[in-house]
Amino acid sequence: MNTDDRQLDPIGFVRSPVPALKDAPRQGNEGAPDAWLVFHKDVAAGLEGIAEGDEIIVLTWLHQASRDILQTHPRNDESLPLTGVFATRSPDRPNPIGLHRVRVLNVRPGEIEVGPIEAIDGTPVVDIKPVLSHVADD
Repeated sequence: MNTDDRQLDPIGFVRSPVPALKDAPRQGNEGAPDAWLVFHKDVAAGLEGIAEGDEIIVLTWLHQASRDILQTHPRNDESLPLTGVFATRSPDRPNPIGLHRVRVLNVRPGEIEVGPIEAIDGTPVVDIKPVLSHVADD
C-alpha cells in the first residue's frame, strides 16, 4: 500500500449487476441492487468482525465522475436553480467520493455482499466503516 498521505489506494472494488453509469439509480433507495464488495488480499484481514446484518458505510471513488464541475441542477432538473455540488449528492465534484449506507447481506473470505448500493460494476472501494448506533457525548 502507498504511504503517501495525499493519495487514496483502493482496497477493493464493487462487483455489481449495474454495468454502466447510465444504468445506475441516483440513490440506493431508488431501485439499486445488491452487490459484492471484493477486497484485495492484503486488506482482507480488516474485514474480521463484520457480520451479516451489520450496517456499514462504504466509501467509493466515483471513477467516472467529472472532477471539474462545481455547480449543478439538482437531479439534473434544469427547472431547479444551479446549486453548489457540496450542497448536493452529485457524483461530479472535485474529489468524487461516494458515500453508501448499506446492510451486510453475506460474508465470505475477502468479500462481503451488501445492499442496496447504486455503484456501478468496477467502482473502486476506498474504505468501509461501521454505522454506530450510539455516539458517546464525550
